[in-house]
This record gives sequence, C-alpha cells and structure tokens, in this order.
Amino acid sequence: MAFLFHKFQEVVKILAKSPTFARESRLLQFEADINLLFLYTSYNRLGGNAEEADAEEIIDMANKASLADQQKQVHENVHSQVTNFCRYMDDILLLDQKVKDNQAISLTAPNSSPHSELSLAVGGNSPLQDHTAVPETKALKFREVSQRLKDLMGYTLEVKPSQIPHEDAGKGLFLQGEVNIGSVIAIYPGVVYPPAYYHYIPGYPSVDAQNSHLITRYDGTVINAQPWGAGGESREIWDWTSFPEPTHTVQADEKVSDGVNMPLDGTHVGGNHELLERRNPLAFAHFANHPAKSMVPNVMICPYDFPLLEKDMRPYIPNVSFGNDDETDTRRFGSFRFKSWKPSNNESNVPVLKTLVLVATRAICDEEILLNYRLSNSDHIPSWYTPVDEED
Repeated sequence: MAFLFHKFQEVVKILAKSPTFARESRLLQFEADINLLFLYTSYNRLGGNAEEADAEEIIDMANKASLADQQKQVHENVHSQVTNFCRYMDDILLLDQKVKDNQAISLTAPNSSPHSELSLAVGGNSPLQDHTAVPETKALKFREVSQRLKDLMGYTLEVKPSQIPHEDAGKGLFLQGEVNIGSVIAIYPGVVYPPAYYHYIPGYPSVDAQNSHLITRYDGTVINAQPWGAGGESREIWDWTSFPEPTHTVQADEKVSDGVNMPLDGTHVGGNHELLERRNPLAFAHFANHPAKSMVPNVMICPYDFPLLEKDMRPYIPNVSFGNDDETDTRRFGSFRFKSWKPSNNESNVPVLKTLVLVATRAICDEEILLNYRLSNSDHIPSWYTPVDEED
C-alpha cells in the first residue's frame, strides 16, 4: 500500500497549496476538508488488497465529483467504520442467547424485585416496565472493555497528562495501538444543540467562558461534551441534566427547572434521555489537544450524521439531541457502490443525529492525538495557541 499512500500524499500537498486554504472563507475551507476526507476515508476503505487503478480512480473522482457526491461517499465510508466499531462493542458487551433466555425467565418470575440498575441510573423513580428497556450487559469495567476493543480492532484510546509543553495543556488524548490514514479514531460526545437552541447552552451567551469542551460543526450545530466527562462504568439511560454545568444566564423569556430549560409558556424543551453505553472507549474526542509550535496535527474533524433508524448501534453513539423530538433534522443520503461511484436509487429521508468524529490524516501508532483547533476569534485566543501552517 506504500505506493498508493504516496499518490494520495502528493494530491493532498497540491490541495494544501491551493487558494482554498489561503482565503478566509468557511465554505471554501469546508469544501477543502470534504475533499481531503474523501481521499483519506476512501483510501482507508480500499484496504490492503487495493490496486493502483483503484487509487487513480479515487484521485480522479476527488477532482471531478461534486461536493454533494463527495459528502455522501465520506458519510458512507465513515458509517462503515462506525458500524464495525459497534459490532465489536456488541461482541464485547452483549450476553449470549442462553444468558438472555435465563434473564427473560427471571424477569417474569412472580417474586422478581421491582428494583433495577435502571432505577439507580435515573434516580430510583423509573417505573418497573422500563426495566426491560435496558438490556443487561456483561459486568466489565471500562478498562476491560477498552483492552478488549484494542484486541479486536487494533486500537483504543487513553486519557492522560498531555505531552504538549504548556501549563494549560492538562489532559490529552492518546491512541494505543495502530491505525491507518483515514481511520475513524474518536467520537465527540455530549449534548447536541441545533442553532435554534443556542440560548439554552449553559452559560449563554458567554458559553465558552467556563467550558473548553464545546465544538461547532460547519452547519452551526454545537456539541457540549462537558456533561459526558470521562464516560462511566455502565449502560444506562443518560440523564445529562444532572451534571453540574456552568450557571446559565436566565433570559427574560425562559426559566430553569431541574436542570432543563422551560419557556414561560410551560412548554418542555430539551432534557432528552437516551440509552447509552458509557463504557465507550472512543467517546473521548473532546480531550484532543491543539499541537504546540513545530508539531503537526494527526487528525481532522469530520461531520457524521448518525441515522437514528440504526437502533442496535444507537447505544454506542455518545450523544443526545437538545430539543423536541419533532425538531429532529433529516438528511438525504444514498448508498454508493464503492467501485462504480454511482448513487443508488434507494435514497430516503432518514432522521439523523448530528455529531462529529476524528479521522486520522496519517498512520498513527502509540502517540498523542493532535487536532487543529482553527481558533479565529482574536478576543479569546489563548496565549498558548499557535496557528497551524496548512501547507505542512
């Protein structure tokens, strides 16, 4: 695969020197990012049996395909990797059928206890009938899950003191194992705020004053990873509203009740709870640090719209959407045949959860994950921040 990688690297260098990277335009930067992600994730999907003609086809398509077609292919490439990750997690955590059958018998026994792990997760007030909504999983600690994922997938993540040489670096994100270029290595967890709900972000309007774990997608969606923190040790109904977040400045048209914002008309907004696997070894993208001077990023941000119809995968997507269910955004995405690059006729409207993943921009082996923060607000740029030269 070395000769193929060389071809991709040459194309990436040409892109980096193009006017797209020199002009200050979010749209142009977004288009350039999608072009790079198209190359990286398509290269990754080729695998070890790729031929030179396959690489030439991808490079040719990167120059000719529309932005929309490239986005569709990037989504399919990323979704394929996320699907494989979720299957590995199922293999690690789900009980076999014999154990499941025994559990079903115990749940229907007349002397079954009304108490459950679910009731503990949501404060002990959950009705009994909700118990079956939380399937039992293997009694594994996070570290055990993480190690088993590394054994199966070849890598996992660890949060520990950063190697960035400045006092504000704090904790950093480290990859344990090896990944190839174009690999999805982390998911950005937390609460997803569409633009219509910005004023509900804790601390609004100065949302970043006490929270360094906020990130914004190109489409304006904001993800707050602070409630997720360092994950957990169980599968549970995630009640993110119980997390002590920065004080929210109450506006004239709203009030606060039990950690969930309520307009004065009494309409409930936010507070969505989802069944999530808190032992998720990849849910740590929010710990990736910006590289210090002379360092080079090894990952880049990639928007990922998780299709909510994938019910079996849902526990491994560490996000909940803020807002009413009827506000869920929909997107159209089709299915490409990887060799022909032609869209299928099976496109349909699918409800999605907007999140972000980190994609490797080169091969990574047992090292710290570094992400270009691209800070642009001159009033709030910290002293340690050094802009990354996109041409490097």
